[in-house]
Amino acid sequence: MTSPIEAEDATASVALDDETPAKSKAVETDAPVGRSPGQLMWMRFKRDRTGMITAVVVLFYFVIAALAPVISSLYGKDPYTLYAQEPDYPFLLDDFAMPSGSFGGISGEFWFGVEPNLGRDVFTMLLYGMRTSLYMALILTVFSVLTGVIIGMVGGYFGGKVDYWLGRTTDFFLSFPSQLFFIAFMPVVTALFVSPTDETPTYMRAVAILLVMWFLGWMGMARLVRSSVLSLREREFVEAAKVSGASRWRIVRKEILPNIVTPILVQGTYTLPSSILSIAFLSFVGVGFVEPTPDWGRMFAIGAEIYEQDPAFMFFPGIAMVVFVLCFNLLGDSVRDAFDPKTGR
Repeated sequence: MTSPIEAEDATASVALDDETPAKSKAVETDAPVGRSPGQLMWMRFKRDRTGMITAVVVLFYFVIAALAPVISSLYGKDPYTLYAQEPDYPFLLDDFAMPSGSFGGISGEFWFGVEPNLGRDVFTMLLYGMRTSLYMALILTVFSVLTGVIIGMVGGYFGGKVDYWLGRTTDFFLSFPSQLFFIAFMPVVTALFVSPTDETPTYMRAVAILLVMWFLGWMGMARLVRSSVLSLREREFVEAAKVSGASRWRIVRKEILPNIVTPILVQGTYTLPSSILSIAFLSFVGVGFVEPTPDWGRMFAIGAEIYEQDPAFMFFPGIAMVVFVLCFNLLGDSVRDAFDPKTGR
């Protein structure tokens, strides 16, 4: 006969045996899952409401710029036609060549109004101007970042005379006054490829702008990368890679480059909006894109001439540029915080 104590012990042991697999399953289910640095960065970035909103706005700008021909076709207007001279719009401009409607001639036909004097559609001018500025700045940023990363990494890793001469070359280019250099050398660069008696094609002006701005746009990235590499090349993991017999290329590619992605990416997010402003500045002063190429800088130059008679003309281009530059700068801050949470705002 089994005693009550023995029966309770047996029941308890059976209950414990039944609970053991459940506990082990719970432990297995709750086991931590490893995440890569990129996944951790994305998780932190998704929690940043400002970063997500600005990323959507920036992406919206690039999509709208890419679809400018499609939107223009659906809208039924283009940025080149002088609608004031079309028989369908006889009263588009008044006797003083100003938009006859309210707030720059805004109407159901012309959503953002019309340009004074010529009567071009402001909405399509803005679309194509965004397309020109954004993608020019994107190409310029890629070239400047790649050049700065290569030069900064070579100088920082090899050191010695290589670093000395690359550093002096960087200092030499930094000594140029960039804005004055842009204004002075843009005509020189275009004259190297096109005869002064011929009209400079638009693509040639675009190439000249890229060359001049790339020529003076890589130094900040190079100095940033050099300082980062100098702090990394003496670290233990780099020394361990050298002792293991890894080649220089493998050390740079596998050990150093992944650890400087954060400053490169953050600096790149600040370079692009500044490139947009510089391209717009060149067109504004008359050495960048010229008529009839739509460009943000050209729109500001036109608005500066007629702002007293038609202040509404600069409203939409100005708002569009301010919103884009602000959102891109905030996006750069959010990306920096996502990569390095210790620098949280």
